[in-house]
Amino acid sequence: MKPQDVKLKRVESILKELIPQALSELEDEQLVGLCVTDVVCHKGRYDAEVYLDKTLLTKSEISQIYTKLNKVKKYIQNYCAVEEGWFRAPNLTFRFDNLLEEQNHMDGLFKKIEKGLNDSE
Repeated sequence: MKPQDVKLKRVESILKELIPQALSELEDEQLVGLCVTDVVCHKGRYDAEVYLDKTLLTKSEISQIYTKLNKVKKYIQNYCAVEEGWFRAPNLTFRFDNLLEEQNHMDGLFKKIEKGLNDSE
């Protein structure tokens, strides 16, 4: 692994810890309860995609959360910059993670296949 890759992974790990801390300081119940599942940095450290868990959220709640996150995005970036002593924090883009839903769907498919194989025996 190259030194710049190690540095990038370190930044991703730090952001994965700092963003929930910043969200916990807000007074909005919807934002405080969000779970950061992953952070992926692009263009060095200039852009970061923050993946959030959307389990138990409706489409209207997701829409409201996107709106609220866009309003507090600069606060979160400043929080991260101050906590780490960075001159500039990455530009954050928030996305909801579909990975858990996809895993549950795949598990369901595997159970159907297993049941079909057991029935044919």
